[in-house]
Amino acid sequence: MVPKISTLGGYIFEYQKSVTNPTGFWSNIAESFYWRKKWDHILDWDFRSGLTKWFQGAKLNLTENIFERHLFFRGNQPAIIWEPNDPSEAHRTLTYSELFIEVQRFSNVLKGLGIKKGDRVAIYLPMVPELVIALLACARIGAVHSVIFAGFSAQSLGERLQDAGAKLLITSDGGYRGSKTIPIKQIADDAMNMCKCVTTAIVLKRTGENIPMVDGRDHWYHDLMKGAGDTCEAEEMDSEDPLFILYTSGSTGKPKGLVHTTGGYMVYTAYTFKNVFQYGDGDVYFCSADIGWITGHSYLVYGPLLSGATSLMFEGVPTWPDAGRFWDIIDKHKVNQFYTAPTAIRSLMALGMDWLQNKSLATLKVLGTVGEPINEAAWHWYHDHIGKNRCPIVDTWWQTETGGIMISPMAGITPTKPSYATMPLMGIQPMIVDQNGKQLMGNSVEGNLCISYPWPGMARTIWGDHERFVNTYFTTYPGLYFTGDGVKRDEDGYYRILGRVDDVINVSGHRLGTAEIENAINEHPLVDESAVVGFSHPIKGQGIYAYVVCTHFSTGGEEGIRNSIMMAVSTMIGPFAKPDKIQIVTGLPKTRSGKIMRRILLKIAEGKTSEFGDITTLLDPEIVNDIVKGSKEI
Repeated sequence: MVPKISTLGGYIFEYQKSVTNPTGFWSNIAESFYWRKKWDHILDWDFRSGLTKWFQGAKLNLTENIFERHLFFRGNQPAIIWEPNDPSEAHRTLTYSELFIEVQRFSNVLKGLGIKKGDRVAIYLPMVPELVIALLACARIGAVHSVIFAGFSAQSLGERLQDAGAKLLITSDGGYRGSKTIPIKQIADDAMNMCKCVTTAIVLKRTGENIPMVDGRDHWYHDLMKGAGDTCEAEEMDSEDPLFILYTSGSTGKPKGLVHTTGGYMVYTAYTFKNVFQYGDGDVYFCSADIGWITGHSYLVYGPLLSGATSLMFEGVPTWPDAGRFWDIIDKHKVNQFYTAPTAIRSLMALGMDWLQNKSLATLKVLGTVGEPINEAAWHWYHDHIGKNRCPIVDTWWQTETGGIMISPMAGITPTKPSYATMPLMGIQPMIVDQNGKQLMGNSVEGNLCISYPWPGMARTIWGDHERFVNTYFTTYPGLYFTGDGVKRDEDGYYRILGRVDDVINVSGHRLGTAEIENAINEHPLVDESAVVGFSHPIKGQGIYAYVVCTHFSTGGEEGIRNSIMMAVSTMIGPFAKPDKIQIVTGLPKTRSGKIMRRILLKIAEGKTSEFGDITTLLDPEIVNDIVKGSKEI
């Protein structure tokens, strides 16, 4: 089994080994897995050309490391616990044996429809167990899966289908999200009409909507599964064969289809999952992320299942039917590790303490955050009221491109500090550089975060466009992987992520991370949430524009809140960090996964309100119009 570090001394010892002899370290970790053929060579790499290859010559199938490796001991253990959107609907549990049978049956379905090794299969499904089954079936037969979040518009879906050259789309009649029913098949039909590559669609019944089915193209999931055999031999894969393509949206240009390969991704996600969360046999682990994003891939499906864990997946939203839903799920299923986004924490925090009444949360051992830096107020609320002052918080930093967690505490091992991701994980060699690429040595420094040495889980290319991959990640600082994030290393050597470099504002020569300003604003007792962007300023170069969500006001009204925010920022950071504009808003533009769409806020701040692009994927598109109207009064 994958080794688990259990002490701070063990972390220090293993980390030194991993950076002194990285190939030896990862070779030793990889020995824990089943390989049909061992590697001939551990690593070849050249960051200048963006080429990295791990475990070369090795042959394997990742699903054999989930099923065949675990079935003898874990066949009757729950692999997936599925909690539906509506709490009145029964939850489902699939043991490792049951999941294995379903995966093999669906593997045979795919093969029966002509899907073979190397073909791309797109998946546009709500958060249901069949989504996990589809991923693993693709991996079983060597097809390259591309999961597309089931909140994307038809245009966004169509672009991704076309770019990947998907032959088959797996979708559903509809989906549930809180009180809403989403017309998933209708969106999928519109997308398939835009592209010619998809010739076959498999449709899952979820909502029972009356939907059109195209003869010869569309097939019902349940009909296909009825006649499928329940054994399917795993396809032999090379370590560097693609496992999946996952698209990320840039503020400009078409989406980037990042390619993750089989062997290195397998080793890295399993190792980081087990060590960051300190997962132990019998634990129940709950990641609230959607599988349409990398967190769902790595830390809901692959990392946990490769580790023989019990992984809980949730179809709904944290505020429906009320804001106690997360806590009800944790108590119902006796969750031990809980991993969610700071945005979710802040939104629940703003709704008050009533929703925590009569919630035990006694089984929790570890809390985690992902997706953005967590501000101090939210960190303390999470620690005090959800973790009951006894659960360590792992504030994880990583990216779609990295495949797995890069900088994070290890639960109960690394001493934590609010809003700091703390220390690099094994094999990760971070480097802080200035704008000219000069390395900033020692502690108490701030600059751009790069990685100087490859790790097994990193993306290998952008699908169909390696030149873009090189230009995006390896040309800014030749010889280094540039993360695009700003970072501070404090006097203790702890890392604090300051946000994207394009979220770093240069005010009169002062480089200010938007996350740092937001943290100061969010400390205000009447502020629920905030988002900060820079805008062109004739004197300072850039000014600071703050969008602030308040649901309650003091006797001083909006002006009183603005003045007290100015004082708070001035006190916590310095007078130079005071926002030039503060707009009080009722909400922020967010994707359905909870990510704030800062590019929209930036356009509003610059007065470029005709350049938003596609906003159909927002949780509430109308909020954009409200913010635009309010901005004209600032």
